[in-house]
Amino acid sequence: MTLCSKMDVLECLVDIRSFESVSTALYVLSYVSATAVVLLTVCGNLLIIISVCHFKQLHTPTNMLILSLAVSDFFVGGLVIPVSLIWMIESCWIFSSIYCLFYILTSYFLTTTSIFNVALIAVDRYFALSKPFLYNNAVSLSSMCIVVMSNWFALLVYNIALQYFNGHFTSLVMCPGNCFLVLDEFWSLVDLVLTFVFPLAVIVIFYVQVFFIAKKHATAIRDLNSHTRTQTSKNMSDSMKSERKAAKVLGILVSVFVACLLPYFVYSLLGNAVQIEVESFQKVLMLVYLNSSINPVIYALFYPWFRKCVELILTLKIFSTDSALMNVL
Repeated sequence: MTLCSKMDVLECLVDIRSFESVSTALYVLSYVSATAVVLLTVCGNLLIIISVCHFKQLHTPTNMLILSLAVSDFFVGGLVIPVSLIWMIESCWIFSSIYCLFYILTSYFLTTTSIFNVALIAVDRYFALSKPFLYNNAVSLSSMCIVVMSNWFALLVYNIALQYFNGHFTSLVMCPGNCFLVLDEFWSLVDLVLTFVFPLAVIVIFYVQVFFIAKKHATAIRDLNSHTRTQTSKNMSDSMKSERKAAKVLGILVSVFVACLLPYFVYSLLGNAVQIEVESFQKVLMLVYLNSSINPVIYALFYPWFRKCVELILTLKIFSTDSALMNVL
C-alpha cells in the first residue's frame, strides 16, 4: 500500500468518526428536545388543571370546558407524545404489538376528545355572548360537568367501537415496524365526518357568529361611553369587554387548533388515493399532538388570571390558609 493510499484510509476513518460523532450528537439532541416538549405539555396543562380546580373564582361553566381540554392535553403529553417522538427518532416502532393497540386507542380517544372540547367551547361562547341572561340562568356548573363527562364517555365508546370493527393494525415489533390503524373506506368516511367535518363545522359556524356579536358589542360599548358615564353603564361596558376578550382569546385557540389538525385529515384523505410516506404521515400526526403543547402557551400569553395562578402555584402560596378564595381575576 502506498503512502498516498494510507493517507486516504486515514482520512476516510476520520470522516467516519466525525460522522458518527455528529450522528450521536443529533441523536442525543433529539431526545433532549423530545423531553423538553413532553415537559412543556405535561407541566403547562397541569398548571391549568391545578388553577381551575383550586381557585373558587375560576369555577365557571366555561372554565370546566377549558379544564376538560387541559386534562385531555395533559394525557396527550404524558401518554401519546413520548411514544410518538421515540417512534420518530428511532425510525421504527420498537414497542410490542399489544402496546400498539393501547397507543392507538389512547391517541384516537384523546385527540377526538380535544376536538369536541374545542367545539363545545365555541358553542358555549356563542350562547354566553348572544343570550347572556338565558345562559346565566340555564347553564350551571353541575350541568356543564354532566356535559363534559357525557362527552368523554361517548367518545370513549366510539373509539372502542372503531377499533373493534376494524381491528387491522400494521404493527411489527422488529424494525422497520409501524403502528397504524388501517380503516376501511366506510369507517374512514364515518371517522372523517364525525371527528373532523362535524366538529369543524360547529366551530366555524359558531365562531363566525361570535365574531359578528363581538363587533356589535364593540359598537354598543362606544355608544355607552359616549352618551353616559353612570356606574351601571360602566359595569355593563366592563362585562361586555370581558366577554369580547374571552371570545378573542378562544378564537385564537380555535384557529391554532384547526391549523394543527387540518394537515392530518388532508393526509388521511390523500392516503386512500396515493401512497404517502410513513415519515411524512408521522410529522403531520405529531403536529396534531403538539397542539396540546401550544394551548398552555396561549393561556400564558393572553390570560392574566392564568399568569397570576402560575405565580401563586410556583411560589407555593396555594398552600396558605384560604388560598382557594384568593382573587385571581
